[in-house]
Amino acid sequence: MYNEFTRRQFAKYSALGLLGASASGWMPAIAAQAAAADESANGKRNRKCILLWMSGGPSQMETFDPKEGHENGGPTKSIETSVPGIRISENLPQVAKVMDRLAVVRSMSTKEGDHTRATYFMHTGYLPQGPIRYPTVGSLLGKELIDRSCDLPSFVSVNPFQAFSPAAYGPGFLGPSWSPLVVSSQMQGGPENSAVSFEVSNLKASSNITSAQADARLQLLTSLEHDFLANRPGGPGASHVQTYQQAVKMMNSEAVGAFNLDSEDDTLRDAYGRNPFGQGCLLARRLIESGVSFVEVNLSSADGAGGGAGWDTHQENFDAVTGLCGALDPAYATLINDLSQRGLLDNTLVIWMGEFGRTPKINENNGRDHWPKSWSTVLAGAGIKAGQAFGRTSADGMEIDDSPVTVQSLMATICAALNLNHQRTNLSNVGRPIPLSDHGSEPVAGLLS
Repeated sequence: MYNEFTRRQFAKYSALGLLGASASGWMPAIAAQAAAADESANGKRNRKCILLWMSGGPSQMETFDPKEGHENGGPTKSIETSVPGIRISENLPQVAKVMDRLAVVRSMSTKEGDHTRATYFMHTGYLPQGPIRYPTVGSLLGKELIDRSCDLPSFVSVNPFQAFSPAAYGPGFLGPSWSPLVVSSQMQGGPENSAVSFEVSNLKASSNITSAQADARLQLLTSLEHDFLANRPGGPGASHVQTYQQAVKMMNSEAVGAFNLDSEDDTLRDAYGRNPFGQGCLLARRLIESGVSFVEVNLSSADGAGGGAGWDTHQENFDAVTGLCGALDPAYATLINDLSQRGLLDNTLVIWMGEFGRTPKINENNGRDHWPKSWSTVLAGAGIKAGQAFGRTSADGMEIDDSPVTVQSLMATICAALNLNHQRTNLSNVGRPIPLSDHGSEPVAGLLS
């Protein structure tokens, strides 16, 4: 696999700028793809996953579990969907039209009402405890679902908001090889002609290095690599070489073109929404199409950007959620339609969730506070039984009346939908085997097709 690169070619590309590529976190992730177990590439592991993360905790009552007619429901009205009998918030008219391809889980329940712990819990399936560093779901599932023929990392994170819990976004005990490729949106053009683009750092050769300097550096690097590996054979050294060879492969691969949205039809780009979240969802589809196994796209501000916690609506909840849904609704619905029309939805699990919900009771600031007791997530695609609202909350939203779902059972369900054994283990940093979903958890049969 690696014989296509000579040592000189490998060193030359390294000298042209790849030595600094660790800033975006993608070089070790690429190396890991070459070292993945063969079983991760068998026919049963060809499913992929997109996580739409709503940082701050979205209100279930203004999205997927409205309580129209009750004082806790506030002014939010409900609307019919493509599934008779299922109504969702008026804030999501386009999503309502694709309800036949969604499974709304209205009975999520945890005990974690703190942003840091809840974000960690929902991203890893485990609460922080002792010295064990649990991997984020993208690293965990990216490792299991990796497509070794893909030239891109198995896990890409778009506009992540990590302030609440940086540890919730890391590879944990899986090691840096499974870190995400972090991609941030850029706004180009003026106020009246702005456009969203995505750029991966360090993929271009440095303009500050002359050919003579590059030759000198590659000669030095070649010598150092040769001497080092001669005296220290084994995995770490070979992995280092593989990292750079795979980085060169990524630089030269057509798969990098997935990050360039200019080739997409303008009508489709408009449908997704010309904002960071909308274009991030379009990017997610392109990456999945290119072979990336897991993509996370964050929405945490009304303009669709990822630099805040807009769903944390302690004040003026109703106006804030309306603004956020203005970015969410077209992007989410178009993503589902786009994946479906391209034949990708059957093998791509789409998850919509945040770290918790919001209080049914409206506070004195016309807002809603943290509420982990009874809230909503949404699943679609892959092995999910669509066109249903699973579980039920009480008329006032304060309690779960039917089929509570824990974080652990949600993780087990996600694994099952992706054709993964949720009891499969990885060895932690303290030598303890850790299953994909916590001990004792089982998939929710009613959510699986």
